[in-house]
Amino acid sequence: MSRYQRQIILPQIGEKGQQKLTEARVLVIGAGGLGCALLPYLVASGIGNLGIVDGDRVEESNLHRQILFSNNSIGKFKAEEAQVFLNNQNPACSITVYTEYLTAENALQLFEKYDIIVDATDRIAIRYLINDAAVLTGKPFVYGSIHRFEGQVSVFNYSNGPTYRCLFPKAIEVPSCAEAGVLGTSVGLIGMMQAQEVLKIILGSENVLSGELLIYNTLTASQHKFQFSKNEQIEITHEFFDTEYTSEKIEPESFHPSLLEKYTLIDVRELNEHPRIQHQNILELPLSNFKETLNQLDKEQAYLVFCKSGIRAAKAETILQEHNFKNTRALQESASQLEVLITNASVLKQ
Repeated sequence: MSRYQRQIILPQIGEKGQQKLTEARVLVIGAGGLGCALLPYLVASGIGNLGIVDGDRVEESNLHRQILFSNNSIGKFKAEEAQVFLNNQNPACSITVYTEYLTAENALQLFEKYDIIVDATDRIAIRYLINDAAVLTGKPFVYGSIHRFEGQVSVFNYSNGPTYRCLFPKAIEVPSCAEAGVLGTSVGLIGMMQAQEVLKIILGSENVLSGELLIYNTLTASQHKFQFSKNEQIEITHEFFDTEYTSEKIEPESFHPSLLEKYTLIDVRELNEHPRIQHQNILELPLSNFKETLNQLDKEQAYLVFCKSGIRAAKAETILQEHNFKNTRALQESASQLEVLITNASVLKQ
């Protein structure tokens, strides 16, 4: 217990509180910017059991804000690299990693194993999935998000309190960090606030951010709190969950170099984004004026769309389908991953 002595002497914690931390089971969805900020503080506090869900691999553009990783981490799974760092930080913490994305197929089973769910993603669709799975399994979830210099923190489904859908009934289009840009210190501040809420839940604090949304501007150092109440008309059932997430939705295509023989790839990133991928079967049509360039495309041709994180690719796929392009799919791989796959395939052919 000597490791935790400085926090044990706090009257709000004590030895009983420290024991609660040791027995706690926390699942963190995402090992990106927010995850990298909050995970070390959870581990350092003495939380006994931690799960990390993330199917992404480390890219160079992550390193300015995802401080658990180094140059040697590039190309490796974020969850596994985070585990290496955290095990060295506090070997007493049992860490389980899931090198996969959260889906409707695995969410409920994963959530059942943990007491608290932490949202450290930047995907709106995944956030609704987290909320609905948390409601069905009766787990509180700690929410955090960042858009440029503005961050938000709240706790949903705590003691039968308001949920994410009570605050945001419908999805709002918000650019990801890859699209809008973000400063590493801004992500760090919001991530630490999330970690604080996790500790407050475990310790039974009366000041949990349930029914309140904290908005913090890291540029002006100003903050506001907004209160919201539970919408009793919103009912999330297993039937709703199955309909919402397991209906016939097209999953992203997984890339294989052989696809270049029958598909044309469309890069919808802005022209100043890197890396640029040079290949005769790749068109560069930025999403910012994508609709204006559709006349360059052949509706009889098959297209695969990609971007930085998959968000813009999915939007472009929807636009293509709305304009009667039938054979179109979004790729799940990022531009950096595609560059490696395409380059390796070209080398093998030589």
